Amino acid sequence: MIYLDNSATTFPKPETVRRSLYEAVRSGANPGRGGHPLSLKASESIFETRKTAAAFFGVGNETNVVFTLNCTMSLNIVIKGILKEGDHVVVSSLEHNSVMRPLEKLKNKGVSYTEAKVFAGDNDKTVNSFRNAINAKTRMIICTHASNVWGIRLPVERLTALAHEYGLLMAVDAAQSAGVVPIDFCNDGFDFLCVPGHKGLYGPMGTGLLILSDNHMPDSLIEGGTGSGSVYYEQPSVLPDRFESGTPNLYGIAALKNGMNFVSKRNIENIAKHEFRLVQHLYTELSRMNNVLLYTPMPEPGHFVPILSFNLKNKDSEMVAERLSRYGIAVRAGLHCSPCAHRSFGTEKVGAVRVSPSVFTKSGDIDYFVYVIKKIT
Repeated sequence: MIYLDNSATTFPKPETVRRSLYEAVRSGANPGRGGHPLSLKASESIFETRKTAAAFFGVGNETNVVFTLNCTMSLNIVIKGILKEGDHVVVSSLEHNSVMRPLEKLKNKGVSYTEAKVFAGDNDKTVNSFRNAINAKTRMIICTHASNVWGIRLPVERLTALAHEYGLLMAVDAAQSAGVVPIDFCNDGFDFLCVPGHKGLYGPMGTGLLILSDNHMPDSLIEGGTGSGSVYYEQPSVLPDRFESGTPNLYGIAALKNGMNFVSKRNIENIAKHEFRLVQHLYTELSRMNNVLLYTPMPEPGHFVPILSFNLKNKDSEMVAERLSRYGIAVRAGLHCSPCAHRSFGTEKVGAVRVSPSVFTKSGDIDYFVYVIKKIT
């Protein structure tokens, strides 16, 4: 199988990640719930991953790194823990349902939002679009760092400066950028950064990160045992305990450390360069085919992440994906849980075929993909 669905989850995982999962299962106990050696070892393992994540994302204090189940959970904690009746939010026109569905639910509680149009390749127009969407009730800007459909990268650093200019909070969804775009949480000035562990960080599924600044604390989404302050009924207010109730995913968290170490060793810039080379080669080949519909300019670093979506004329995107699967190629087609992004490009009725390589994808994989597309058309 040639796997080109890495925007959904990276596969395969590095050998160090697979091995650490096995080792954690063999020796792991419940962290923070006992004084015996196995529990202490588990707690140490989680702390080491927390330190690794803090260093990876430029976080000054590792306690500001919270472990979640996925990026969606991180976003829900921020959205539902910050917004109150009467608040207004500005989002981009490319958002995933992990942002839009929580906001839709909060509309019943008096929260409203405005979609700001994103202009691919023109950061000035994009920033002005966000500026024009701000009103007197705006509380926060929430936006994706890069579209999971089109790979379009938003100028989140400039949008953060815009948010703070108006006294707003800034939350960034790094689902498609973490691991291929360098992120420095403190220098970039984000208030909240939501990250999946199983995509560009090459960790297991069921792992995610929520990174918070010290200045703004959401309400907890889930309350329960944390192994700390157990005499009190109230949820602890300190980080990371406030958001880490219940037994954590020790195995996944332990393996996530090796995923981040793998990315650091390979170097983010080198990984991105490799993936862009593959995507640009694919774009060039597809652009030569009369029956292929391309919706964006050539993906370039700075304005894109290495993702490419397309369609074949008069062919359903999911049918194309099924045909590719028969040839041993894994891609994703349809709406990708992001109807906003598809409405922006007029593909909400047909979806698109998405190709997303990883560090393990070879140039020959792309050549074979092009060969199969030619056969299908």
